[in-house]
Amino acid sequence: MSTDEFEDRLKALRPRLHRYCARMAGSAIDGEDILQDALVKALQARAQGARVDNLEGWLFRIAHNASLDFLRTRSRSTIVPLTEDIEAAPMPEADVVAISFHTFLRLPELQRCAVILKDVLGHSVEEIASIAECSPAAAKSALQRGRVTLRRLAQTPDDIRLPLMSDTARRKMIAYVGLFQSGDFDAIRAMLADDVKLDLVNRLQLEGRDKIVPYFTRYAEVMKWRFALGAIEGQPAMLVFDSTGPMERPAHFVLINWSEKRIARIRDFLFAPYVLEAIDWVRLDPKVEERER
Repeated sequence: MSTDEFEDRLKALRPRLHRYCARMAGSAIDGEDILQDALVKALQARAQGARVDNLEGWLFRIAHNASLDFLRTRSRSTIVPLTEDIEAAPMPEADVVAISFHTFLRLPELQRCAVILKDVLGHSVEEIASIAECSPAAAKSALQRGRVTLRRLAQTPDDIRLPLMSDTARRKMIAYVGLFQSGDFDAIRAMLADDVKLDLVNRLQLEGRDKIVPYFTRYAEVMKWRFALGAIEGQPAMLVFDSTGPMERPAHFVLINWSEKRIARIRDFLFAPYVLEAIDWVRLDPKVEERER
């Protein structure tokens, strides 16, 4: 397989890999970070001559280990070895996909792994065992237990995730969104740090004020976008809606990191629509009328 073919396969598998990483981490945003780390490791391993017979299984094993590394770093949970065999009916994929990411975080890691791989992504028990590096019996037991627990969790009221942002963070994001709504991109450019970083997730990364100027120019040229203040998984965010559609949920979103009063990093998920699947989001300024541009 050529390098171009390999990278094309990575791109095609990226949404499926994110489905796994996001549910393992309990966060769509953290899931994207884990996925990026996993893809870097995959590219490095290939450059070092790693032999790959089953590309998808190999990538999921890398993503699985990257997810566990992330969880151990955050000390959110521990791996629970399972051996019992408890029968439970599979959950319909639509039901599993609709469950919020952080609900999966309430499952022990092996159960979480098994349910995601089987009921969301369609892997066999044998493939689950290979990816999780456990026995098929342990994988089957984890799957059955995870289904029972997840079905119970799905029937209970979900945790409410409030946007726990500081007043300072809120004011900064209100100002940023307001400038987008008014089309004042010159004012935004004036807020950029000299070494500002732009991450168009799943597309490109740029660094430096001069290099990212075209980013705002392109937004100014697209008439369909409407902007609103919101929160994504509790983080202040600019929600971007497509006015040519129903506008019931964001088409994508943008996160901002600040250094004092300067914008240090822009993370735009325009080219990563898969991240929005079952994400926790809230619009915080529903009474603000968006300016028609």
